[in-house]
Amino acid sequence: MADAMRWGCAAVCVQPYWVPLLRDAPLPVVTVTGFPFGADPKETKAAAAARAVEAGASEIDMVLNLGAFKSGDHHAAAADVAAVRAAVAGRVLKVILETGLLSTGEAEMAARLCVGEGADFLKTSTGYGPRGASVEDVFLLKRFGRVKASAGIRTRAQAEALVAAGAERLGASGTAGILASCA
Repeated sequence: MADAMRWGCAAVCVQPYWVPLLRDAPLPVVTVTGFPFGADPKETKAAAAARAVEAGASEIDMVLNLGAFKSGDHHAAAADVAAVRAAVAGRVLKVILETGLLSTGEAEMAARLCVGEGADFLKTSTGYGPRGASVEDVFLLKRFGRVKASAGIRTRAQAEALVAAGAERLGASGTAGILASCA
């Protein structure tokens, strides 16, 4: 939290366990549901998201049900997003697409689906997939909505390229180091 405050970060993302401990934090608290693979049933994701909001989370990052989506069950993938959106009405919802596992056409379809179900941001990656965010991902997703580029961002040059491509937010485990290189 101290680093996030020092560097003027928009929020701090923590595992669900830590959310109640940060209820009175000076920055918005973000947590995840369905992490890292998106395979939880929609009811489980929605309930976890609702509990996180009750515990003090300002924003929820959910992982799209990639198994459903990739197998062609787009209705189930959409219902997954819709259930979490309903559970966290009035809060920011970011849907992680795991773009490294999607073709361009699949990424476009997933982006449309997520925005159509109420996602506020499209997020590139969990950090568990085959790769992190790329400039190409950001260009593609930006056509459909607001973008948070996440995972694999380790340098100032990467961060600047992703922002120049249109990412409104970045998610990096090494945020302090990246920002220190800018000072």
